[in-house]
Amino acid sequence: MRETLVLNASFEPLATVSLRRAVVLVMQDKAVVEQAHPGLRIRAAAVDVPVPRVIRLSRYVRVPFRRQAAWSRRGVLVRDQHRCAYCGRRATTVDHIVPRSRGGGDSWLNTVASCVEDNHRKADRTPEQAGMRLLTRPFEPTPADALVAALAGSVREELPEWLGLPA
Repeated sequence: MRETLVLNASFEPLATVSLRRAVVLVMQDKAVVEQAHPGLRIRAAAVDVPVPRVIRLSRYVRVPFRRQAAWSRRGVLVRDQHRCAYCGRRATTVDHIVPRSRGGGDSWLNTVASCVEDNHRKADRTPEQAGMRLLTRPFEPTPADALVAALAGSVREELPEWLGLPA
C-alpha cells in the first residue's frame, strides 16, 4: 500500500498515512492534494481524485512540542542510510557504541548501523577496545527529519524539492 505524507497547514511534516486514509481526508475536504502521482487517479461513480503523494491539512493542527524523535532500530538504519558505520558496506543490524552490558542504552547517540561481521567482531567492547574506527558520527535527527527519512526511498525521491528534505 502506498504511503502518503501529511503536512500541517503550515507545510511542516506531521505523519504518513495509508492511501485510503489520505483519500478520505481529501474527500472530506480536510486536506488538499499538494502533489499527486502522475497519471494515477482514483475513480468511482461520482468521484475522480488524483492519487496523492503529499497532502496538506486545510486547518492548522496544534502539535505538542516534540523535543526529539523516538529511537528505533529501523530509525537508526534509515538515519545511517543502511551503511555500516565501521566499513561502509550494507548494514542490517544496529550496534551499541557503548555496549548495553556496560551501561550503554538505546539512544540516537549511542547506536549506529552495522554489518553483521563488524557487529560480531566488535562484540561486547567499545570501538576503541576493538581497534575499530567509526566512519560517521551518530547524530540525533529532528522529529520532522526522522519522519521524512522513514518514508520508503522511492517515495522520498519523488517528493517535491520545496519541502526542504534532509539529504
